[in-house]
Amino acid sequence: MSIEVLDESGHDLDVQHLATLSRFVMDRMRVHPLAELCIKAVDEATIAQLNEQWMDKEGPTDVLAFPMDELRPGLVDEDPEEGVLGDLVLCPEVAVRQGETAGHGTTAELELLTVHGILHLLGYDHAEPEEHAEMFGLQDRILAEWRAEDRDEPGAETRADGAAR
Repeated sequence: MSIEVLDESGHDLDVQHLATLSRFVMDRMRVHPLAELCIKAVDEATIAQLNEQWMDKEGPTDVLAFPMDELRPGLVDEDPEEGVLGDLVLCPEVAVRQGETAGHGTTAELELLTVHGILHLLGYDHAEPEEHAEMFGLQDRILAEWRAEDRDEPGAETRADGAAR
């Protein structure tokens, strides 16, 4: 998989951590091994501009997902489709506030936003109650698996905000 993480946010972002998480999510969702994903972390002004330009919404948001080849999760008994998954734009400044409000810190919030964004790239949505239940249930399961697997790695460290590294 080709996963590129660009940090233009001005924050001290652990790009390797986000790339590893993204690979984990894409593997769990059976995305083709040659699929491409780009994650760009930006400041509030940039994401506010993108939010207005592409979503017709005012102000900064936490994550925007721009699917490219409309890839969908692979099924167990068939080969996944090859292509470009798309682009995610994250705003660490928003993640800091949301992580504090949620009580789980910035790293956990960035992990949540990354998983959430990848699910959007794979066609999941949460506009309707059934879609919301499916997407957020899947998001919670993937994050639980990630955190359980991440903690089991030899030499795993815990960050100041309590998230496993």
